[in-house]
Amino acid sequence: ETINGCLTQHLSQLETPGRALSEALGNLHLHSLPDASDAAPGSVPGDTLVPGSRHLKCVCYGLGNFATCVIARNQLAFLLLFLEKCQIPRRHCWVYDPLFSQLEIAVLDGLGVTVLSENEEGRRCVGGEPTVFYMPHCGTALYNNLLWSNWSAGALSRMLVVGNSFRGLEERLLSRVLHKNYPYVAKVLQGLEERGLPQTPPYADVFNDMSVHWFPAEKLLRLPPDTWAFREEPDYGDCEDLEIIRSRTSGPSAASPTGP
Repeated sequence: ETINGCLTQHLSQLETPGRALSEALGNLHLHSLPDASDAAPGSVPGDTLVPGSRHLKCVCYGLGNFATCVIARNQLAFLLLFLEKCQIPRRHCWVYDPLFSQLEIAVLDGLGVTVLSENEEGRRCVGGEPTVFYMPHCGTALYNNLLWSNWSAGALSRMLVVGNSFRGLEERLLSRVLHKNYPYVAKVLQGLEERGLPQTPPYADVFNDMSVHWFPAEKLLRLPPDTWAFREEPDYGDCEDLEIIRSRTSGPSAASPTGP
């Protein structure tokens, strides 16, 4: 229900001059509407979580070693159920964790999702396509990189992030640390909506401190103009507890990959 409500607001959030944002996004798929063969395995035709959600893409970072960790297995199960309920074809879901073993990659291939071959460090542009990012318990730098890669009202309004609570990060980190090390997380706090995932005792360690975040265009457009003027690539040289595994090509010249 939490994600249902968030997706509904995400997909119908703003009317831009001349047409609704939902219409603009729908036009991207006028010539490639999914047919029955494109539906997610196990889904029921017409039983979509939210109208229009079958046009969504999904990217999952930081799932962990689900072959040996029960928490990661539960998070993987949630991902598969989410894809099924939203009728997002599994081939439209991209997954990556630098810790995946060859066995885990083979399992994911067998499940029909696409395993990315390179460590993007979260630097993926949505490319104009509405995209859900599922990032359970990832390092803060990964969220910061994702925001930087999509730092415009147009791109952010097409994103929905399921991951660590941004408000929780604001509460736990010193303000100067948040603004220095994770400036894009800090700046987006005034332009987001957040709803915490419900906590149930059997899964307390699986989804604790996780929320659904979306970025209504009307809120983003009310942010001060200088919010968007600063767009320097994140530099974590002075950051101590980075909590992410860096790519070998990390550096100022590393480009942000766009969605497939």
